[in-house]
Amino acid sequence: MAALGESGSGSRPAARRGAVASWCLYDWANSAFTTLVVTFVYATYFSQTFAEDADRGTALWSRGITISSLIIALISPVLGAMADRSGLRRRFLVAATLVSVGATAWLTFIVPGSGNAVLAALALFVIANVGFEVGMVFYNSFLPQLSTPRTIGRISGYAWGLGYAGGLACLVVALLGLIGLGEGAPWLPLSTEDGFNVRASNLLVAGWFLLFSLPTLVLLRDEVAARGDAPTDGIVASVRGAFQDLGRTLTRIRDFQDIVRFLVARLIYNDGLITVFAFGGVYAAGTFGMDTAEVIVFGIALNVAAGLGAFLFGLMDDRVGGRATVLWSLVGLFVCSLVAVAAPTKAWFWAAALVLGLFMGPNQSASRSLMGRFAPKRYESEFFGFFAFSGKATAFLGPMLLGLITTGHGQRAGIAVVLVFFLVGGLLLLRVDEARGIERAARSA
Repeated sequence: MAALGESGSGSRPAARRGAVASWCLYDWANSAFTTLVVTFVYATYFSQTFAEDADRGTALWSRGITISSLIIALISPVLGAMADRSGLRRRFLVAATLVSVGATAWLTFIVPGSGNAVLAALALFVIANVGFEVGMVFYNSFLPQLSTPRTIGRISGYAWGLGYAGGLACLVVALLGLIGLGEGAPWLPLSTEDGFNVRASNLLVAGWFLLFSLPTLVLLRDEVAARGDAPTDGIVASVRGAFQDLGRTLTRIRDFQDIVRFLVARLIYNDGLITVFAFGGVYAAGTFGMDTAEVIVFGIALNVAAGLGAFLFGLMDDRVGGRATVLWSLVGLFVCSLVAVAAPTKAWFWAAALVLGLFMGPNQSASRSLMGRFAPKRYESEFFGFFAFSGKATAFLGPMLLGLITTGHGQRAGIAVVLVFFLVGGLLLLRVDEARGIERAARSA
């Protein structure tokens, strides 16, 4: 981790290196949620057990993704502005994390077929997902504080790679400890009635998320104080002030033309990624007949590939820039998704998915580091709130279109919608000038 503490004038103090390490560990902690709940285990379980067939279950799950995405898009900029005004980003991060952890744990006890089970499960998932994504606003906004222009790409890449490793480790524990591999018995002899051993993976995720996020939540500190004009007389004044800040930002955001262009591009290509994350395991199970254990093994392999990609492309990011790294990742995502959609056999699908994984992590990591380069100092949370908005404002389109197309034409046709998002997002990103965006952010600090 010593390289993470590098600065232009030599090594940073050990305390700063420790802060970077604790920040990176949060990716390890929270990736259990996206890997097991959103993508592979609970998403697959829900789609196969909470409805009369997998296609109907897929459509219902897509509604949960859609609703949570809209809520996140609406509240993230406001909460980001509130955090910047108060100088309390860490406290906002703690609150969001606890909300996500609590709702995830509660999912364990929703039994399919019981009264209002579908509504209860989707409501809890929406709460957990909103808490997770809002927490990422505050977490990501610490990146510029902990890095330099020479290290921002690799720090973001290392953290994202560590996140995939965390998701992988949690998947392994779920597979061996709760579900069982093949004919082998799991470590814990949990009941399999109504899939309780599978639902118990939510308790594992909640505990994992809470335990490994503690270093971040305890050790990380805000180095940027509250703004001088920030009100201190209550939540109502704070919310009012946050909306006033957002209004001022929106009136002058035209001056940040490269941020706007980047966010519009991300608005599109991130829809494709969200759809892949939410329905990758569902597609593997429904189209290629993978059972829960096989989907988990598939997820483990995909996480290994994605973690390696995030780590290696982090070095590339600092050398060639975030924009170029994102563009190359989109080319890879498009080609591999095309092969996965057309795959005639399970073997073809496996190969395409593993190569696709190499480009998933770099796309997210380089997008985060590029936003970190563009965000004016002392407004990081607010601008990362817009970053979250760009990731969620139209995020309902991918799941919604996939659900509609799947209902009429099957899963293979539905998943093909990601190709359009990757292509259009890449074309829009070509209009972004990274050097100009960085210079504009420096003048606004």
